Amino acid sequence: MTEQEWVPAGVDPTVPSVARMYDYLLDGKDNFAADRAAAAHIMQLSPNAKEIAQANRAFLGRAVHAVAESGIRQFLDLGTGLPTQENVHQVAARVSPGSRVVYVDNDPIVLVHARALLAENADTIVVEADMREPKAVLGHPEITGHLDFGQPLAVLMLAVLHFIPDDDVVEGLVRGVREVLPSGSYLIISHVTVGELEGDVVGEGREVYSRTSAGNLTPRTREQVAGFFEGLELMEPGLVSTTEWRAEVLDPSLAGPGGADILCGVGRVP
Repeated sequence: MTEQEWVPAGVDPTVPSVARMYDYLLDGKDNFAADRAAAAHIMQLSPNAKEIAQANRAFLGRAVHAVAESGIRQFLDLGTGLPTQENVHQVAARVSPGSRVVYVDNDPIVLVHARALLAENADTIVVEADMREPKAVLGHPEITGHLDFGQPLAVLMLAVLHFIPDDDVVEGLVRGVREVLPSGSYLIISHVTVGELEGDVVGEGREVYSRTSAGNLTPRTREQVAGFFEGLELMEPGLVSTTEWRAEVLDPSLAGPGGADILCGVGRVP
């Protein structure tokens, strides 16, 4: 099957998609030539791009496992991206079969693949929505019908907030999510920082992302990312690089050569 044959209606395969670029960095196959070219450019600028993408995915698995062991049976994944191995529903089900999961995304290809994967999984649904509109997402009838917001749940926002350039919008999004989370819930976030990159390299990287479907990438400081968890109880080891969050053995290959970094944390609502 050629690329053109499996492109959903309304999708321009010549415009790179951040979800498909991420899929490529994870050695996936659901990407087009434009995605691979854009990802290759990013790898030239940040030689550890593949490694931090893989470390972010590994963090997802460890974080979901940790909160599931703490008793969480409901998960809301905002900006889920293309399905790969060790998805939220797979990790959660190993700890507690029957855990309920909602994946939210607005990328047509993500929706097609996710719905095909989950067609016969009654515990997990996929909803088309834009996470930049938290009230619409959190009030979506499919989501409120699948998850009980009167009981603790975990909300994941992994490697997605940096695609929203306006700090006030990001802070409003996180605040809007936190306001509906009952005590005992968890907020799981990972976010790109500049790491070891110089300013001109960061600027060139942002230019690459300006030509993608997301339209931008905005690295934020450690202090800004820490602000997302203000008032929450951070699980150990706190706010750290994804390579360090509860990794039993630090894999030096995931640190990779110098470049950007992804900070992450898991906060509990008191």
